[in-house]
Amino acid sequence: MPLSEHEQRMLEAMEQALYAEDPKFASAMRGSAARARYRKRALFAVAGFVIGIVLLMSGVIVKVIPMSVGGFVVMLACAFIAVTSWRRGSTQDGTEAAAPGGAPAAPAAKQRAPRSSFMDRIEERWRRRRDGQGM
Repeated sequence: MPLSEHEQRMLEAMEQALYAEDPKFASAMRGSAARARYRKRALFAVAGFVIGIVLLMSGVIVKVIPMSVGGFVVMLACAFIAVTSWRRGSTQDGTEAAAPGGAPAAPAAKQRAPRSSFMDRIEERWRRRRDGQGM
């Protein structure tokens, strides 16, 4: 049974009050349900990936190219869904939940100092080697 407009406004006001009183607790409570949903989605995607493998191999065995291509596409889609869902669901402090204003909260990983990427390290090694400083 859907809530009336008055009940929805009251519920939103209670949520706002909870965020104002204890934002860390409110974020953790909202985040735990989201994490469970994303992890469930990731597990279904893994099952779909296995089905894609079966389709791909069956298509190769019976020499039906469209079945193989379909299996590969299913594998790719499921891998993408699994990786994105697992990343969203694996934050430890529940910051993937939306903030009270509706905007998504900034992940904790983006607040840390940026690490040098693999390419940055390779370029730095190349510069040192070219300048004669060795490794």
